[in-house]
Parts: sequence; C-alpha cells; structure tokens
Amino acid sequence: MFSSISPETRIVIIDDIQTNLRLLESSVKAFGLRHIISFTDSAAGLEWVKSNPWDLLLLDLDMPPPNGFEILGHLRDRNRSRCPVIILTALDDPESRRRGLELGANDYLTKPVDLPELLLRMRSCLSLAHATASLEQLNQDLENKVRSRTAQLEESYRSAIRALGRAACYRDNDTGNHIMRIGESAAMVATTLGMPAAWCETIRLAAPMHDLGKIGISDDILLKQGPLTAEERSQMMEHPVIGYTILHEDPGTELSEMAAEIAYCHHEKWDGSGYPRGLAGEAIPLSARIVALCDVYDALRMDRPYKRAWDPDRAQAYIREQAGSHFDPALVIAMVACFPDLEALLAADQAYEERKRAT
Repeated sequence: MFSSISPETRIVIIDDIQTNLRLLESSVKAFGLRHIISFTDSAAGLEWVKSNPWDLLLLDLDMPPPNGFEILGHLRDRNRSRCPVIILTALDDPESRRRGLELGANDYLTKPVDLPELLLRMRSCLSLAHATASLEQLNQDLENKVRSRTAQLEESYRSAIRALGRAACYRDNDTGNHIMRIGESAAMVATTLGMPAAWCETIRLAAPMHDLGKIGISDDILLKQGPLTAEERSQMMEHPVIGYTILHEDPGTELSEMAAEIAYCHHEKWDGSGYPRGLAGEAIPLSARIVALCDVYDALRMDRPYKRAWDPDRAQAYIREQAGSHFDPALVIAMVACFPDLEALLAADQAYEERKRAT
C-alpha cells in the first residue's frame, strides 16, 4: 500500500492511551513504514514536532493539556500539504469536527478507527506530502537556475557597459583609469550619503558611461588642442543627448536607466545654468548630480593637453566654492568627507600607470 512512500517517512503519533499507540504502531509497521515516533505525553509530543522534521501526525484530541486542539493551534503556521495531520478521536460531535478542521487538520476520523480506512487516508496524505516536497524541490532547482542565469546575464551586461565606457574614453583624452575612477568615486559619495548598497553598486557600474555620447562627436572637435569655437562648443554640448539616446534605446534594467540619466544630466548645474536642458536643484537626478561632482574633481586633478593638473588643495577649494551654484551643497559635504579616499584612489592609479610606462 505504501510502496511509493520512502521507508524513511516519519510518522508521529500523539495519544495519551498506551494501547492505542501500540495498535497504531503495529498497524503502520505492517505496511512497511518503520520510522514511527510515539508520545503518550502530549506536551513532549508537541515540543518534538515543533523542533523536528516529520511527514504525518496522527493526533488524538481528548488528552491532558495540551490537548489536540491546542497542539493544532501551535502548528497552524506549518505547510499543511507538506506536514499533514490526521485527527483520531472519540469526539464525534459536529462542533469538534469543525473545530479540528478549522484549526488545520487534514482529515478527521473517529474511534474506534477502521484500520484499512485509516491506512488509505494516510496513504493519500503522504502521497500529497511527497508530491508537495517534490514540487518544492523542483521550484528550488528552477529558482537556482534562474538566479544563476540572471547572474550570468547581469555580468554580460556589465561587461558590455564597461566596454562601451572604454570605447568612449579612447575617442577622448581621457584614460580608462579615469572613467573607472568616476565609478568608484561616485559609489564612495553615494555610500557616504547613506544610499542602499545595491544603489551604490549600480552607480559604480553606470557612472563610467557618463561621456558615452562623445563617440558621436567628430575627432576634429573632440581632439582639438586649442579652444573651441562657439559652433564647435555647441556641437560638443550635444554629447549628453547622444549618450542618452544610445543608452535609452533599450531601457528596462535599473543599470541601463541610471546610465542613461547620468549621460543625459551630468552637465546640468544646481543653479540651472547647465546643459542640455537647464535643469536645476533636485530636478537633476541624484545619480547625475553625484557624477557631475566626481567628474569635475577628477578632471581638475588630471593633466590635460590644455592644462596641468591642479594640486589637491586648489581642486578641493574649487569644489567647496561651487557648492550651491554648480554642485548640490549636500553632495559637496559628502565629497569633502571622501577627499582622502579619492586622493588615495588617484595615487594608486598614477602609480599603476608609472609602472606600466616603466615596463
């Protein structure tokens, strides 16, 4: 009768009458189920089922405290399909039956119990429990596969983001280290602000895309050594829109959406004097406000064809001076706390570049 049920299936019996326990044990064992745990002490039985895994509980109702109803109350949050309970009781009144079923029993049989019927109902409950356990395992396996595949796709997307960022910097005077520093420094500032860890990780990956739109600007303008004419500057100011158009082409992930808003808005200024839309204050996305600050500081601290790198004190003084005009004042306060770490990041990259040149 139980050929499809594992011999390791745990059957628990709680009944304060010893003869009832012996009869049930012998009947169940006759059909090949060997793992049976019995209790005449209902309190001990309750503690055991609360602390151990089991597959089916045969439960009497009329017992010294805790009685069967109380035990069912303690087990009301269990998975009823996975851990079924069959009531075996002399209480045959409709009120007791309703109460037992309302408290979560899967079945209700009255004593004296017809053993063949009991075994049939046990088989039904155990088959359901086995199917439920199999389904739970299948769902868990599927969830693991989905998580693994999602992680692979996210890593592929991140690789693509990094590659696009590198492509943008190769068309400018920037270095790969510069664009990656923007990601790291943006994450530092976001962390100092108290943003959630997942958000900080997203801006770390999205920030290097801020100048992607420069791939749509001609080399004559992008690589020009001297000052830009008014027309050339107007064309250069189109790169935020170009970057946004590229990154917003296929929105849908938090990373792509943040990268698009950063590319679009990182030249906006707190006082509204920036471009391309003249946004002001908190109308500028927080991610873009952070990247604008990090990008300017890093650019000030770098050598460019048209200028020498500013020293830390001068660059930091400029950032403070621009609070409330170019930059969000609250973000400037956060960046001031990050200055030592930003300088350490810059020094590490400069040392790395020097080692590369030496070899």
